Amino acid sequence: MRSFLFAVAYWCLSIVYSLMALVLTLFPGRKPVQWIIRRYTRRMVQAMRIFAGIRLEVRGREHIPDQPLIFACKHHSWGDGFCIYSQFDDLAFVTGDHLEKFPLMSTLLSKLGAIVVNNCGGIEARNALTNRSADAARDGRHILIYPEGHLNAPGTYRRYRSGVWHMMTNFNMPVVPVATNLGLFWQEDHYKKTSGTAVLEFLEPIVPGMDKDVFLDTLRNRIEQRSQELISEATGEPVTPSRLVTG
Repeated sequence: MRSFLFAVAYWCLSIVYSLMALVLTLFPGRKPVQWIIRRYTRRMVQAMRIFAGIRLEVRGREHIPDQPLIFACKHHSWGDGFCIYSQFDDLAFVTGDHLEKFPLMSTLLSKLGAIVVNNCGGIEARNALTNRSADAARDGRHILIYPEGHLNAPGTYRRYRSGVWHMMTNFNMPVVPVATNLGLFWQEDHYKKTSGTAVLEFLEPIVPGMDKDVFLDTLRNRIEQRSQELISEATGEPVTPSRLVTG
């Protein structure tokens, strides 16, 4: 029943706020659309608690420096974006071009200043990531990126892509790793939801200057280790290493 009620709330909120956001794209500037999307994400976090029984706990705010930075996050489910976006007033996010296939979504993403890249990766995607994130860096905005580029079930991970290192190096912005256990309660794009306390934890920043391979290893180890610890904390089971998924 909880999953059904949340699904109803999810689609009602999404439809209403999307229509409102599209109307606000007619106004000049980015702020009107940002305002409505921020309200949308916060209402969605409330709906998670009220209907699905998923309470969000945010930790590690003391690790967020007072300057523009890059959030590199673990990606368990569609709920990840709602949880982190709801915590900030102005956040540029990296997303795949699959979203542009939905009607009018391209206009909305453009208004939000989203960084849209080709899902297939490669040199073109890297160049697009560099060029579009330059606008966010110039405007002093935080940037949100999921370095695995995929949703993953709890306890698994995919190869961490180098785009986040290029952004850190090009724009001299620290990277804050973000761990979570949200997948225990809202896994990938699954319909079923499980009640409990989902944790979003900001970890100690990584400052620019690292070699690419060292940086990617450090980033992956911090995110995966802490995410597994959060999973263990919630389930009461021993901490186990995260498993690499290929393909």
